[in-house]
Amino acid sequence: MSETNNTPNYGPLEPTLYLAFELGNTDWMLGFTIGLGQAPRRRKIKAGDLIGLEREIERAKKRFGLPQEVRVLSCYEAGRDGFWLHRHLDSQAVENLVVDSASIEVNRRAKRAKTDKLDVKKLLTMLLRYDSGEQKVWSVVHIPSIEAEDSRHLHRQLSTFKSDRTRHVNRIKGLLVGQGVRLPVKTDFLERLERVRRWDGRPLPPGLRSRLEREYAGYQFVAEQVQELEAERRELLRTSTEPNVEQVRQLLQLRGIGENSSWLFVMEFFSWRNFRTRRQVGGLAGLTPTPYQSSGQSREQGIDKSGNSPVRSMAIEIAWGWLRHQPESELTLWYQKRFGQGSKRLRKIGIVALARKLLIALWRYLDYGEIPPGAQLKTA
Repeated sequence: MSETNNTPNYGPLEPTLYLAFELGNTDWMLGFTIGLGQAPRRRKIKAGDLIGLEREIERAKKRFGLPQEVRVLSCYEAGRDGFWLHRHLDSQAVENLVVDSASIEVNRRAKRAKTDKLDVKKLLTMLLRYDSGEQKVWSVVHIPSIEAEDSRHLHRQLSTFKSDRTRHVNRIKGLLVGQGVRLPVKTDFLERLERVRRWDGRPLPPGLRSRLEREYAGYQFVAEQVQELEAERRELLRTSTEPNVEQVRQLLQLRGIGENSSWLFVMEFFSWRNFRTRRQVGGLAGLTPTPYQSSGQSREQGIDKSGNSPVRSMAIEIAWGWLRHQPESELTLWYQKRFGQGSKRLRKIGIVALARKLLIALWRYLDYGEIPPGAQLKTA
């Protein structure tokens, strides 16, 4: 009879050089170690100094007596530097993890001391735990391809310009209301501004009028950028043969789904993620529930909001529209039965649940061609 091996797994048996980055604007703090109980070797280099980084890795191998071909495992927190460093490390045969900063555990009993040295030490400790099999010690970011990352720029810039346009309009209206004037911001705004009079019949002060003209010029510039980007997106929808644009066209066939929502869902969510379960879809969007059970007490704390916030916000917005545009779908009937006759608060809770179910239905529609039950397609 064969003997069962009950030896616990304490991590990889092969020697490993562990490296943690604390990425700053001007300097990078590097921390090296070879295992628990080993004091970290700390070094500082200039931000972006890849030659200096390679030199410090080689010095660390010599310092710890490691062979040249030793496995190197590194990590850094997701942030402004993005994924270019990860791609460089991957090209140098360095295994790297990009970690969600919000998933790093902290001591909640007292104020948190924060320095680059402490951050590097903390990252190294958690990296060792992760490599030893504690996979849930933090959340590792899924790295998009260069093409998938590049496809996000159009709709993200469009969203930024739309927000800027709204800020210009609100600022103009606020300045006018401060003088007792209400004037819509339209194409003839400057002409109408010349005829505006304050509450006492006098014209606007010259300083205020100059500021309004400059604000309107900023509004016009941003509005033109919005039109150009929307035209570029329409052209891509007409002519592009890219798989992600094909997915956008597929979503646009459903009633209640427009250009903004379909483009956001595909470019930020569906096109570059290989979802395997519906839980992964809800989790990435931050629409999963967070129950609380302790000492016989049980309550629901709402959704965790840990995923992609633009996708989550758009999903909730589309869920409201789904009720109006898809009244015969099973999702709408489910919502009306469970929440339709409830209070305003209950309907808001229900719309979040509907948003999660709708995202899952859209995932099945794109990946497996399953039209949401009862949903209507747009006519040609």
